[in-house]
Amino acid sequence: MADTGNGTVLKSGSEGTPSQDVPILFLEKPQSGTVMVGSDITFTSRVQGTNILRKPNVRWFKGKWMDLASKTGAHLQLKETYDRNTKVYTFEMHIIQAKSNDAGGYRCEVSDKDKFDCCNFELSVHEVPVHEEVDILSQFRRTTEGGEEAGELDFSALLKKRDVKVDEGPKIDVWEILQNAPPSQYEKIAFQYGITDLRGMLKRLKRMKKEEKKGTAFLKKLESAYQVDKGQKMKLVVEVANPDAEVKWMKNGQEIQVSGRFIFENIGNKRILTINHCSLADDAAYQCVLGDEKSITELFVREPPVLIIQPLEDQMVMVGERVEFELEVSEEGALVKWERNGQELKREETFKYRFKKDGKKHTLFINEATKEDAGHYTAKTNGGQSVAELLVQEKQLEIYQDIADLTVKAQEQAVFKCEVSDEKVKGTWFKNGVEVMPSDRLQITHIGRIHKLVIDNVRPQDEGDYTFVPDGFAFNLSAKLNFLEVKIDYVPRQDPPKIHLDCLGSVPDATIIVVAGNKLRLDVPISGDPVPTVIWTKGDKVITEMDGRVHVEKHPEHCVFIMEGAERSDQGIYTVLVENPAGEDRADITVKVVDVPDPPESPRILKVGEDWCTIEWDPPAFDGGQPVLGYVLERKKKQSYRWMRLNFDLWKETTYEAKRMIEGVVYEMRVYAVNSIGMSRPSPSSKPFVPIAPTSEPSNLSVEDVSDTTACLKWRAPERVGAAGLDGYLVEYCKEGSDEWLPAQQGLSDRTSLLIRDLPTGEKLYFRVRAVNIAGPSAAATLGQPVTIREVVQRPRICLPRNLRQKVIKVVGEPVNFMIPFQGKPRPVVTWLKDEQPLNLKSISIRNSDTDTIFFIRNAERTHSGCYQLQVQIENTKDTASIHIQVIDKPGPPLNVKIGEVWGMNVALSWLPPKDKGNCEVTGYTIQKADKKTMEWFTVYEHYRRAQCCVSELVVGNEYFFRIFTENMCGLSDEACQSKDSVYIQKPGTEYKPPSYKQHDFTEPPKFTRPLINRSVICGYNTTLSCALRGSPKPKVIWCKNQIDLSTDPRYRMFSNHGVLTLEIRKPSPIDAGIYSCQATNPLGEAKSECRLEVRMS
Repeated sequence: MADTGNGTVLKSGSEGTPSQDVPILFLEKPQSGTVMVGSDITFTSRVQGTNILRKPNVRWFKGKWMDLASKTGAHLQLKETYDRNTKVYTFEMHIIQAKSNDAGGYRCEVSDKDKFDCCNFELSVHEVPVHEEVDILSQFRRTTEGGEEAGELDFSALLKKRDVKVDEGPKIDVWEILQNAPPSQYEKIAFQYGITDLRGMLKRLKRMKKEEKKGTAFLKKLESAYQVDKGQKMKLVVEVANPDAEVKWMKNGQEIQVSGRFIFENIGNKRILTINHCSLADDAAYQCVLGDEKSITELFVREPPVLIIQPLEDQMVMVGERVEFELEVSEEGALVKWERNGQELKREETFKYRFKKDGKKHTLFINEATKEDAGHYTAKTNGGQSVAELLVQEKQLEIYQDIADLTVKAQEQAVFKCEVSDEKVKGTWFKNGVEVMPSDRLQITHIGRIHKLVIDNVRPQDEGDYTFVPDGFAFNLSAKLNFLEVKIDYVPRQDPPKIHLDCLGSVPDATIIVVAGNKLRLDVPISGDPVPTVIWTKGDKVITEMDGRVHVEKHPEHCVFIMEGAERSDQGIYTVLVENPAGEDRADITVKVVDVPDPPESPRILKVGEDWCTIEWDPPAFDGGQPVLGYVLERKKKQSYRWMRLNFDLWKETTYEAKRMIEGVVYEMRVYAVNSIGMSRPSPSSKPFVPIAPTSEPSNLSVEDVSDTTACLKWRAPERVGAAGLDGYLVEYCKEGSDEWLPAQQGLSDRTSLLIRDLPTGEKLYFRVRAVNIAGPSAAATLGQPVTIREVVQRPRICLPRNLRQKVIKVVGEPVNFMIPFQGKPRPVVTWLKDEQPLNLKSISIRNSDTDTIFFIRNAERTHSGCYQLQVQIENTKDTASIHIQVIDKPGPPLNVKIGEVWGMNVALSWLPPKDKGNCEVTGYTIQKADKKTMEWFTVYEHYRRAQCCVSELVVGNEYFFRIFTENMCGLSDEACQSKDSVYIQKPGTEYKPPSYKQHDFTEPPKFTRPLINRSVICGYNTTLSCALRGSPKPKVIWCKNQIDLSTDPRYRMFSNHGVLTLEIRKPSPIDAGIYSCQATNPLGEAKSECRLEVRMS
């Protein structure tokens, strides 16, 4: 856009990039404009800043190379603004009080990293329109008909109003005319084109020529631009003509002072400016100033790419939790752009996203994550990017250990314990629906994921149903507390021992299940009199009362079996034996230790896709004593340490398809087995794999050529290749009616065309091509119709290039090289002849291929001239073409230069054509003369066509020699033919007498051709009295009022212009009224003209 004060903007011009092209960076381009001299104009460009990380670099140029940044001042201003709401950068160039030399072509360039865009526009500066001066004499009109001098001049045409006619002829560049004209023609040009300020124009023209003059102070100037990486050293070098000259270095118009970063060096003619540790502040325009001359350049400081040292890690959180993505880059303070699913993240009023910079570390915080926040998060720098996935799941609480029913006796301790998956989850304990409150005897604890309710000194009233309810979840865990009341019965002294297992709620030979790691306390009531002896055994091993992980306690009425931290080896059949003198009793108790399953074996990767993979694993070797309920899968990036869970609901199968992976990233997988006890340890990681997909199928498969045993196929690369790249192409063919595809060659082809050999002649074959990469072959591109393997006979035909259809002219020593394509199948036989004779292959090289023949002569000689015949033949058909080659050379000198007649200062010469014309036509001769005294040769005629000439304007008294060169298409002959004799120019004896002419008498007495006329004017307004006078010599004019001379009165001014006499009366008053007269006198007589002037008040 261009805003002008008195100018106009051209909207329809096709300046710069065509309108149909979509600009890369420009939101609005500057447009061409027109302005009047002295007015202001503004050019505006706008750049969209949404998709760029930093402010774009905009430069304004005039012409091709002039950078306007160094020309800013009162006449030129560059401004830039940024709108934070619309994210639009606005750049303006203001030209204040435009001048004529501001006109021309301009260019605006905008760049950002690897993006670049530019726009060209024009500025036209027009002069302020000036009315054309009127030639007064041209307005005179003769009173009588006749010639130019007939009649008197009619002065009335000057006094009438007239319309100024504007000449609409072709525009003329007066500046160019003045530049090319000699100074003696300046006044004539000014009069011809109506130039009023000739002196001012000549001053400006002198300055323009001074600017055009090439400077001599610098032998070698700075380049137009330099580029250096940030932190590196840069040297700017110029060479000056004077080794003792002192230069000044300027940066953006300010002189540079010597410092630790700026070093000046003078080495001979070289002047060096060294900039150490370049920073972005050094990106500027630099000048080397020597006197009035300048060498200007521009330095671009390029920031090194910011590399990602520690990439982002995948995250998996629950709804409402806080998410932190951390990234480490190679540079402190680097600019990092955060995106979510391709959309840039910004600070919001709700503070949903927060960004933190700490040195090289950049962190993205997401407060109170929701399911909508899930997706791929990308951190971008100018040197790369890192992608991580965020999974947000609803909170799901898993029960690792449920509370179990308890049977305890009075004064014993009851412990209810459960374990959940979340350490932060709290809960409430209830007894028969009433909340349990802590007391001295009731203790409620929460340590990590374990919740406990401990009841000391159990009483009968403690019996009931106990429930644990997690806060925020709609389920509960329940268990029952049974109180065992000990009854004492009096029996006879000789009561045989008995084991009472019915208290366990099961039959004899009961099975007790305990979770590995838990404590088992088994109270077995016994009776007998006297008190029986209790022995616990497992197999042949007796369990004693000694302290240990597995031990027993003996009491008069019961015995206790205690197992601390149950292990798998503790599983088995335990026998309790009680005996006294009255007898014995025996019972078997089976203890089954259940545990989490063993970890599965390392999973196997079955298939890999673009963003998915299929894995398989074997069930664990040991299920922990409980059936496996399902599996949990996790994945991570190869370089990461954070595992992400893929499923929250247990997966029942042993195969799983993982999705939502990033193509080209290396992943690992592992599996957990889950039973009713809990989750196993993780399996070993799978082999690293990369999610990749085969490419799309090749396109545009076609048959280029077919012979009896070969077929040439051609195709285009797949439209989609993917991160795995392309290893090559697999080409196969199949006979019509068969399903067996055979490879066309061993291995893969890395080209998009293939010549398949050794094919069966006459067979109809199908062809297909598949692109192959590490993910496997792509879909096949197949020809729709079978191809018959048979040679197609084509008549021979020579395609003679247009430039060879006419005579080929070469100079001796030049190479002759041309290629002539031809057609024909099978391969034609190529034959070359010269003038119907076989070629001499010693100096001529011929190379033939299936489709063309090459004719080559390294150094052409004149013997190579002639007509060459090319013949291509297939069996009985052939085609021929002729090529005419003419090798030319410089001609020899002319023969027998003779001096003919000599008269006055003229000499007549004649000669014969040369013997050797150089194998081409002679185009002319060059005649030169030389004075015998100096023998310096001067050219008289060039390109002279005849064999005789007349040399004129010779100097009298000098003696001359003459020589002649022959000229043809190659140039002048190496030698000239010189005249044997010299010619002496004698002084002529006759004397020239000019004719006499009678001079015309132009003198005449004064005569008024247009007398004064009476006038009536208004008081206070300037007025003039005019008349026209002729006479020679020029008459003396006296103006009078009422016979009083007005020459000394300052209120009157007299003018004389080409015979028109004018008296100007300044602001006349009534006293100025009267009779005015104009008296003209010369030696031949006098004349007088009078008029009356009346001055009115209104």
